[in-house]
Amino acid sequence: MAQDEVKLKAENIGLYFGQLRALDGVDIEVRGTEILAVIGPNGAGKSCLLNCINGFYRPQQGDIYFDGKRITRLAPHKIAELGISRTFQNIELYTGLTVLDNLMAARHIHMKQGALAGAIYFGPAYREEIEHRKVVEDIIDFLEMEPIRKKVVGLLPYGMRKRVELGRALALEPKLLLLDEPMAGMNIDEKEDMARFIIDTIELRRIPIVLIEHDMEVVMDIADRVVVLDFGHKIAEGSPDEIKGNPAVIKAYLGE
Repeated sequence: MAQDEVKLKAENIGLYFGQLRALDGVDIEVRGTEILAVIGPNGAGKSCLLNCINGFYRPQQGDIYFDGKRITRLAPHKIAELGISRTFQNIELYTGLTVLDNLMAARHIHMKQGALAGAIYFGPAYREEIEHRKVVEDIIDFLEMEPIRKKVVGLLPYGMRKRVELGRALALEPKLLLLDEPMAGMNIDEKEDMARFIIDTIELRRIPIVLIEHDMEVVMDIADRVVVLDFGHKIAEGSPDEIKGNPAVIKAYLGE
């Protein structure tokens, strides 16, 4: 994939809740294999933008295209099938299941055998599960989760559960990854690990990423481009160096 190839394009996105304009004429492009960071103060519309991209919200204005296909009105599961997966600001895992089971659950969109074949668990269904387990075990190895692979997710530390959620998003074999504050609430060591996994995802798996993150040091270190939102409006876009020196960004977010 060429670095300047447009993978996802959102044009003039407007999302309104009554008189509240959560997003107002927002445009973004995700190109090639890049990390596009979306930053802004709380309530700026960052998570709303991700929710529009993966179909949780339907914008009243504008259109979203993925691989040249209009996805604005598609259901979330249809968008996931096209190759867009995400993590959430608040962890959304099956807390009573193991790490392995959580990752296997994410493989459902790739499973072809029906419930009856799965219940019999013989022949094609057995071979299919072996193939899915290979994918999941590769992700467990990639994210260094071997010691916790059979542990119940609800008993894991917060930072490790964030890692499991990233693994579940990767288990969908996405073509685009949406990360909503993947480092929120983490200590320094956990943030360093997560940043490393995000960079490895780009470099080794060639999956473009849209990243929402409040830690500006992390954003400036790993992002290729940055989009800044404020009260639902895009007020700036550019390289990390350009954003750091942008007066509108300094005033709205980074501080005088």
